[in-house]
Amino acid sequence: MYDESAVLLVRETLVLVLRISAPMLLAGMLIGLLISIFQAVTSIQDQTLTFVPKIAVMVLVAAILVPWIVGNLVAYAQELFTLVW
Repeated sequence: MYDESAVLLVRETLVLVLRISAPMLLAGMLIGLLISIFQAVTSIQDQTLTFVPKIAVMVLVAAILVPWIVGNLVAYAQELFTLVW
């Protein structure tokens, strides 16, 4: 394997990881922001108030996006095996 193709594979892998993780991270960030605004308005400073909803929303988004995630991973694995053999 040439250096250029190895660099390309690493780049494609990192882009795939970012594409797959972005929806869950964005959902967690949005919920965290909304709960932080709620805490600032109501002066509630409970740590679990932000943690539990973020985890729940991220798990929900991951469960909804499982077919899309698996499709992306399978397509990438097929492309990888095609390049190797």
